Amino acid sequence: MDDADFREFVEARYGDLLRTAYLLTGSRDTAQDLVQDALLKVMRHWRTVDEPMAYVRRAMVNERTSRWRRIGLRELLTSVVPDRAGPDATDVVAVRDELLAALDRLPARMRAVLVLRYWEDLSEADVAATMGCSVGTVKSQAARGLTRLRAVLHPPAGRSAVNGELTGERA
Repeated sequence: MDDADFREFVEARYGDLLRTAYLLTGSRDTAQDLVQDALLKVMRHWRTVDEPMAYVRRAMVNERTSRWRRIGLRELLTSVVPDRAGPDATDVVAVRDELLAALDRLPARMRAVLVLRYWEDLSEADVAATMGCSVGTVKSQAARGLTRLRAVLHPPAGRSAVNGELTGERA
């Protein structure tokens, strides 16, 4: 067998090999990689191969087993969905949006102190220097701002945030 025979074999049997690889891996992309790797290994010994399809299938199985041993089984494909639910990735976005909306309800100076002190992680002295005020002002604005944020984000029992306002209290 020569290189032209190998090319004809690949063109004729690639779909069958890909289907087998998909069944071995459970992923289309991984199956394509597996077929390519197996064909590269088989191509080196092509002239000595008697049963090409069986030889390539065996190469794919060996390569899949080798990969599994090297990197471990990262994904377990089952027909039953597990009962455990993972964390909802959208919770982070919702909490951040809620916090930004609460910050918008604060006076500009108080909001600036909280952003510089806690988001930018500046010291009280650095915040005071940035804003042109005393450290005492930064401390009092931060304390009042955190108290207001807590009230907006977690209203006391019997009160709820409605349309950006606390019912029964001004923010």
